Amino acid sequence: MTQVQFQNSTSGRHTTPSALADRALHAALLRIVSTGRLTVTTSKNKRLSFGDGSGPAVSVRFTDSRAQWALLADADMRLGELFMDGRLIVDEGSIYDFIALLLREAQNTTHPWPARFIDALRARFRKLKQPNLPGRSKRNVAHHYDLDGRLYELFLDVDRQYSCAYFEHPDQSLEEAQLAKKRHLAAKLLPEPHQRVLDIGCGWGGLARHIGARVTNGEVLGITLSEEQLAYARSSLDQMDDRVSFELQDYRHLKGRFDRIVSVGMFEHVGAASYATFFKTCARLLDDDGVMVLHTIGCSSTPGFTTPWLSKYIFPGGYIPSLSEIVPHIEKAGLIVTDVEVLRLHYASTLKIWRERFMAKREAAKALYDERFCRMWEFYLAAAEAAFRYEDLVVFQIQIAKRNTAVPITRNYIRDDELNAARNLQALFPAP
Repeated sequence: MTQVQFQNSTSGRHTTPSALADRALHAALLRIVSTGRLTVTTSKNKRLSFGDGSGPAVSVRFTDSRAQWALLADADMRLGELFMDGRLIVDEGSIYDFIALLLREAQNTTHPWPARFIDALRARFRKLKQPNLPGRSKRNVAHHYDLDGRLYELFLDVDRQYSCAYFEHPDQSLEEAQLAKKRHLAAKLLPEPHQRVLDIGCGWGGLARHIGARVTNGEVLGITLSEEQLAYARSSLDQMDDRVSFELQDYRHLKGRFDRIVSVGMFEHVGAASYATFFKTCARLLDDDGVMVLHTIGCSSTPGFTTPWLSKYIFPGGYIPSLSEIVPHIEKAGLIVTDVEVLRLHYASTLKIWRERFMAKREAAKALYDERFCRMWEFYLAAAEAAFRYEDLVVFQIQIAKRNTAVPITRNYIRDDELNAARNLQALFPAP
């Protein structure tokens, strides 16, 4: 229960705007927070305490009453901006602790009607904001992926895997879990030594190089719209990688046919308005006996909208689809779904490690950019981790083909392939 009680003045004076802001904030948080230990200091230095006193303490402070109104009016947009601008200050705990507490508690409450109304509007008109035509797609990609490469070195694994890792056991390191992710995807892809493989949205090239080791008499083409990623991917190749190549290419303009297609962490940038184009293009590029694996962040609930703060500052043009939005376009393109796996909480574990590594090297990030940028990225990593832990975000791995006979009829082959790949790696690099 809150430890503050608001009383009406007996002098007949009107309530000030600041007092109204305090009352509104008190009422909103009292509706949400029933457990935990949250202290909020208002712009007029009034301390509001929420929860049952359990768990670690979290304390935040507002610098001005307008910041309080901004949060109440549109938390999805303004919470991140207020933290970036230093108008919401975390005095105890971290911004992750604050977001996680709110999201955890919000699971048991219904949002106020103004928030539900705004959410409904954003969901209804989401496609109008995502006409990701080629020129716009490249600009959107550049906004995030063409940042200084040294930033990503601060928190990613050595292979720069910037997507959900696959944790086979709780104490697995990030490097081990990212390698397990590559093995898992390759097993589902069923690559043969002579085949042509396409990696749509290849990032810094780690998965393409991993698959390249499997197609010893074939070739792997990785395509990206990021010039920074392309330069790094090409520079990472050595003389043994002549079967792997990278191009600055929009998937819509690609020609030819491929035995295997994989796409990891790219579909989130396609946009709901372009799903039909994406899968029709994949159907055109995929061989009749081919196999495709799509790895994408997804929503385990009904279709929603992109958080506006994330869309403005981190991933412009991005959208997280529900499974019901993806599958109809696969079917209409003449493709069939042969397997679906839902990775739950794997990304929360991945983001936790990224956030901790970023915070440990925050000063290096500040030297590359500035304090506001660091706050923006801290908020991004914290909010994403909390959303994957307490909301309806998951990762879908969807295996796709044109024929029912393209893949085995049981899943045994996946684990067998992973174990075989692990044994081969151990043989190459035996433990001392």
